[in-house]
Amino acid sequence: MLPAVAYPLLAHAATVTASSRLTLASVVALALAVLLPGLLALRPAAWLGAVLATAVIALLARQDAAALLLFLPPVLINVFMAWLFGRTLGSGRPSLIERLVRLLHPPEEDLDPAIAAYAARLTAAWTVLFTTLASVNLLLALFATPGGLLEAAGLAPTWAVPIETWSLFANLLNYLVVGLFFVVEWIYRRRRFPQQPYRNLLDFLRRAAAVAPALLADLHAGRGDAQP
Repeated sequence: MLPAVAYPLLAHAATVTASSRLTLASVVALALAVLLPGLLALRPAAWLGAVLATAVIALLARQDAAALLLFLPPVLINVFMAWLFGRTLGSGRPSLIERLVRLLHPPEEDLDPAIAAYAARLTAAWTVLFTTLASVNLLLALFATPGGLLEAAGLAPTWAVPIETWSLFANLLNYLVVGLFFVVEWIYRRRRFPQQPYRNLLDFLRRAAAVAPALLADLHAGRGDAQP
């Protein structure tokens, strides 16, 4: 959790100050955020990933190219989240949020059809939001100057975006937008569907975290998807 929180802050500080040390620190924080759970669980793949990540970071540090890695996570994270939500949308398939709702309610309870329909619309809304954020982050990274993706490829951007502006959006505002969307939707949901198995936002987060492994297993197994 700590490396995941530290990464965007370190990345923004590294961009604003043009510090190579902070850049490397942010890349290390990102690698830890991805690999640490597997390392603590002693998974061989995670330890192999750690070795490869260390080699890549050392190589980029020698070539002074580690800063280029900072452009990728804001795009890839949002693309992954859009895929995670969007892949559950389709005819005859329970949406991701409907699956979460069913795990939060007692198994013997019949889910209100209105809740299932709302969950599908909300899943689509999250998909659109993450797709939009990925697109904005990619465009800003392309036109960022100095050191943006177009400049790294030897091309002069026709529309120059200060690198600090890219970093402010990619590493800070991006997550604030997601948080604001979540809070506003939560407030609306509490009024639209007041009868819920959780008492408040903290209780919802606690219960959602508790059923997260079951939700991931359900997504991985493809249970509830339409059968050909």
